[in-house]
Amino acid sequence: MSMLERVQAALPALPPAEQRVAKLVLADARSFASLPVSELADRAHVSKPTVVRFCRSVGYDGLADFKLKLAGTVNEGVPFVHRAVDEDDKPGDIVVKVVDNAVSALLAYRNQAAAAAFERAINALASAGRNGRRIEFYGVGNSGIVAQDAQHKFFRLGVTAAAVSDGHVQVMSATMLQPGDCAVIISNSGRSRDLLDAAEIARRKGATTIVITASGSPLAHAAGGAQHILLAADHPEDYDRYSPMVSRLLHLVIVDILTTGVALRLGSQLRPMLAEIKRNLRQRRYTLAEREGTEALEGGDVSPSSSSTP
Repeated sequence: MSMLERVQAALPALPPAEQRVAKLVLADARSFASLPVSELADRAHVSKPTVVRFCRSVGYDGLADFKLKLAGTVNEGVPFVHRAVDEDDKPGDIVVKVVDNAVSALLAYRNQAAAAAFERAINALASAGRNGRRIEFYGVGNSGIVAQDAQHKFFRLGVTAAAVSDGHVQVMSATMLQPGDCAVIISNSGRSRDLLDAAEIARRKGATTIVITASGSPLAHAAGGAQHILLAADHPEDYDRYSPMVSRLLHLVIVDILTTGVALRLGSQLRPMLAEIKRNLRQRRYTLAEREGTEALEGGDVSPSSSSTP
């Protein structure tokens, strides 16, 4: 078990104040390893002795010992590839490590996901869909791809959904939101200026903002108030050093949870439409008989009835 995995495993048993320190470690391990204790205490909103107690609670001699080992942890792995692999790993090793890392992260998220936050988010999205309001998904870079996936899933529910990955368009689109609309903002780092600006504008316009990002990030702190919901996706992946693999999977799973919850809320009005979509799509697919006929033609198998008589 890695150091960050140990912190994650210990999180539920820690006192509330020490949990805030643990979340700070998981959100930005590299900064935690380099910042002074006073800055760490300020960021976690705890006292300096609490930071030291946290380090001892997770099995280290104190803050200095914890930071020394943490600095070594965040420098492991192959930069910009995956935190679990090494340069001399064989393909079989890579398969095991990447899959195990993903499964471990998903199981950890299952155990720590905030059901109350999901309840609020699903209710807001279902209300927007039921009343014909706008649901917009904002993301940039890798998170922009997740936003497109979310739009595709919600589009199939018959709701007015859009995905926007351009920063200027996000600002314009957020400006046109109204109360009852929803803006779902997806970010791995939670530090994108474009997304922070869009979230602030959407909030001022009275829309419900649903933020999918790391807890402790600036974007997470912006998600305060009754109409603003944080769906935290914490993971030990350093977004400055590694490709966002685990975080992308977590974000996609969160989108799937939201989609499933909204589909169940829409219920009876959704089922006939989904059935019709399935029927229409079925006509776009090859049947088994058509496929066999195509394969026969490609293989030069011509039936006697189609051959000419000499």
